[in-house]
Amino acid sequence: MLKTGILNPQLNSLLSRVRHTNLLVIADRGFPFWPMIETVDISLVDDVPTVLQVLAAIRSNFVIGKVWMAKEFLQNNNPKTSGLFAAALKGIPLKYVPHAAFKKRVSSAIGLIRSGDTTQYANLILESA
Repeated sequence: MLKTGILNPQLNSLLSRVRHTNLLVIADRGFPFWPMIETVDISLVDDVPTVLQVLAAIRSNFVIGKVWMAKEFLQNNNPKTSGLFAAALKGIPLKYVPHAAFKKRVSSAIGLIRSGDTTQYANLILESA
């Protein structure tokens, strides 16, 4: 029985199949459903868990080479929220792209983790290193 780390078996399975340069999406609660992408839905209620909580949980065992976010995140959120995301991604190259371009990149992902986050455009595409 697992006692520490990621306890969700479906999430553990997904993470173990991500290889070098594969993409993984961490999405907010309103992100569209992608039928062709394995989705692990861990949302419970509004903001439980958040995208940043999911990121923090997987970072100890997941090496991130780069991250993409929608430019609209910066336009629709306050500096405090932007600062929290910047701090959580410190040391990882981060590129902001238009939301339409962001969604096109999603189709190449190995999987998607849906959170309960209500922060607008709080979606991350992680490329494994």
